[in-house]
Amino acid sequence: MKKIMIVEDNDKLRIPLAKHIEKFGYEVITLEQFNDILGKFLEKEPDLVLLDINLPSFDGFYWCRQIRQRSTCPIIFISAREGTMDQIMALENGGDDYITKPFEYDMVIAKVKSHLRRSYGEYAPSQGERMINFHGLTFLPERMELRFQLKSTEVSKKESLLLEVLLERGEKITSRDRLIEKMWNTDMFIDENTLNVYITRVRKRLSDIGIKDAIETVRGAGYRMRCTWEEVE
Repeated sequence: MKKIMIVEDNDKLRIPLAKHIEKFGYEVITLEQFNDILGKFLEKEPDLVLLDINLPSFDGFYWCRQIRQRSTCPIIFISAREGTMDQIMALENGGDDYITKPFEYDMVIAKVKSHLRRSYGEYAPSQGERMINFHGLTFLPERMELRFQLKSTEVSKKESLLLEVLLERGEKITSRDRLIEKMWNTDMFIDENTLNVYITRVRKRLSDIGIKDAIETVRGAGYRMRCTWEEVE
């Protein structure tokens, strides 16, 4: 049974919405305290989140960013804000969709079903497909594809091998020799400038999906990943 978390502080909306969603066979998780939404998310491990923007203490944009650092589960914003900029901010902060209030319950159910299919059903990555996640940046080695929020980019085979090592090791330093061995798997001499070319290319791929300065050069030691977007508010 798929679990849906509703993060909405208006009882008159939250309670009937939860009852309606339950009719379709989903387990519904609702919150009455909103000071630690990330903690509740990690505890309950929902398959999808319906998230309001106007919340006590911190808004929905903040909590969406916090969740995105730990999970790629679908997040649908539900809000009375109808402005285009609010919808753009919802997507740029990691949301997958946006529904304006007042809304028809059937529309919410249709959106929920669609995103669950895309993430876990017939449109999801094939079972057993590897995914490497680094603070919300997702890499699918079999597809040679990078994803961040709503953006994605394809990489070459060599770039894929380079990314796989760096992302799996995260903030640990990886030596140039180890990267060369992984990428070329040969005893032949490989010019270090060749590795520099691929580092530059991968940085460009990351920049294309909105991530800059994520690969740090550690002088005399090698390279490591840095979460340069983690503290952005």
